[in-house]
Amino acid sequence: MILTGPAIKTAVKRGHVFIEPFDEDSLNPNSYNYHLSPRLLVPARGKMRWRKFEIPSEGYVLEPGKVCLGATLEQIGSNRFVTLLLGRSSIGRLGIFLNVTADLGHLGSRSNWTLELTAVQRVRIYPRMKIGQVSFWLTDEASSHLYGGRYHGDSRPVANRDRRILRRTRRS
Repeated sequence: MILTGPAIKTAVKRGHVFIEPFDEDSLNPNSYNYHLSPRLLVPARGKMRWRKFEIPSEGYVLEPGKVCLGATLEQIGSNRFVTLLLGRSSIGRLGIFLNVTADLGHLGSRSNWTLELTAVQRVRIYPRMKIGQVSFWLTDEASSHLYGGRYHGDSRPVANRDRRILRRTRRS
């Protein structure tokens, strides 16, 4: 079962869903619009290297074929509902992909979610723009196992933390 906009609002008030900052104007019929944090990690020279970058008010141009790591402005999560990060159709129609692989948030996960920003054409992004939406899904049974993995509690864009993958990538 997916939460409707009014149910998301109620779940936030009851503490079952965490969205901070929360703005009622960002509610949709079945989701909540999240915004782009002004902080990015942009590719630097060398394999798997990143440079911290603050998006200026005039925006930043995503280049085709290059991945930048952004984050949600909001800290989002729930111990009761599974979160699913989605793109907005208006952003997709510009040729921006937000999270090709990492769209599922486990129970207990609460973070400013890292976004994998890629573009198929040059396109400008802005700090705090509405960039995606999150939906909340009820599980079929209660779980006592809550996520506490390597990406829990992040407050900024985060590069890969899987040492096994990084070791193999650096060798090739």
